[in-house]
Amino acid sequence: METELKFQVPPTRRAALRRAVATARVSRTRLQAMYADTPDHRLAQAGLALRLRKEGRRWVQTLKGRGDGLMQRLEHEVQLPAQTGVPTLDPRLHAGTPAGALLQAALGAGDGDGGALAPLYRTDIQRLHRRVRHAGAVIEIAYDVGRIVAGSQFVPVDEIEFELISGPPAALAELALRWVQRHGLWWDVRTKSERGFRLAQGLHEVPAVRAQALVLPDGADLHTAWQAMLASALSQALPNAAELAAGSAGPQHLHQLRVALRRLRTALSLFAGWSGQDETVLALEARWGEAFTRLGAARDADVLADTLWPQLMAAGAPALQRQPPALGGDTGELVRDPSFSALLLQTLALAHSESAARVDSGAAHPSPRRLADAARKILQAAWKRAHADARQFELAPDELRHRARKRLKRLRYAIEFVASVLPRKPTRALQRALQDALEALGQSNDLQVADAHFRAQTEPEPADWFALGWLAAQRQPALRHALGALKRLAKAPPVWRKG
Repeated sequence: METELKFQVPPTRRAALRRAVATARVSRTRLQAMYADTPDHRLAQAGLALRLRKEGRRWVQTLKGRGDGLMQRLEHEVQLPAQTGVPTLDPRLHAGTPAGALLQAALGAGDGDGGALAPLYRTDIQRLHRRVRHAGAVIEIAYDVGRIVAGSQFVPVDEIEFELISGPPAALAELALRWVQRHGLWWDVRTKSERGFRLAQGLHEVPAVRAQALVLPDGADLHTAWQAMLASALSQALPNAAELAAGSAGPQHLHQLRVALRRLRTALSLFAGWSGQDETVLALEARWGEAFTRLGAARDADVLADTLWPQLMAAGAPALQRQPPALGGDTGELVRDPSFSALLLQTLALAHSESAARVDSGAAHPSPRRLADAARKILQAAWKRAHADARQFELAPDELRHRARKRLKRLRYAIEFVASVLPRKPTRALQRALQDALEALGQSNDLQVADAHFRAQTEPEPADWFALGWLAAQRQPALRHALGALKRLAKAPPVWRKG
């Protein structure tokens, strides 16, 4: 396993970063690599990258694949014998390794000689690298400058990597955080091989990453289960944040990033008692609130521009004389801010921290029943708060309706986190009822946000008056729909009760 973190370097910080890396102990190496795949891109589809790289005067063949956790990737390297000319790629060199087994499966039976492999893109990098000791770990810092080339196209590379050679993973996150804060770096989980494949295929945008179902580890204690929740949320947040920061995202990347952060904040708030360090965890959740609010304003703008404004135009709204609603602005600026990467790294450190204290008397002897009982207590408390708001929804002001929706969302994500230790059938029924209620409340909320937008215009146009009338006609049916969904939710199976 290769354990590393990689960050992009803002143009204004490059000179200072270079000076910080290039101490007297630094090494300089030119890295020239060729990446190969099959004509039908079987390696890329399997999450594999096979490269042949010249490192100074030596040749190394490397296979990389998806790994476990947030910092790890499968890696197998073979240093090739000294030779003249460019070596030939040989997939058989990775036989007998976990990565090699994945490569063999991707290439297919009888294709082990690599005959179907062909160069797809290449890289040419100047690397500055040195090793440091930090918090009981040995970490290699590598600053890469160069380009990725596919045919006549290329993209620049200007990034810094922190690779754990030995020691605790939390030390890697700690050291990276120092450099992020000092040099304004932003965390980028896209690999060079991913960027090269996109360049070769002419892909500017890739699909947004959605949440994957979490299955809590067998025999997990509360602290381990909580860390699995953090890791699950970060696994969804990081790739979507990287696309936004890189300027290659669409509205769905912003939406899925906000979903990931809602899930993360649910784990930090509702399950803080499982962490063994409640005060630290709740303080981090509060700091996430500001970034989430700023992303929310951009998301509201996207909904208005992408959904509601086209509906208004289809309903016959007059053309706006001013600039129509735009998509959510430069959310990339927010995600590129070092404070955002700092929050992510602080969360990552918690996901790899040792438990500061046993969070219950039975933590030394965990069991599925104990975990399920603890989960039920969390869900029951969350339901009581959400249900109290839901009962007042019809006559409540917009602020309280919004709070009801937020509380139901937290309940939804809390259930998703612990669903693997709850009875399957009633849990699925409750999740469906929650999903229906949240969709109905979301439609009602979008109408309210749009209404506030048009009412806020200082010099209203005919289109604004049209929009306000149209929205008024839509809000009452939307409210009835929401109330019906909430009534059905109240009758859903209460999975927090035993029996």
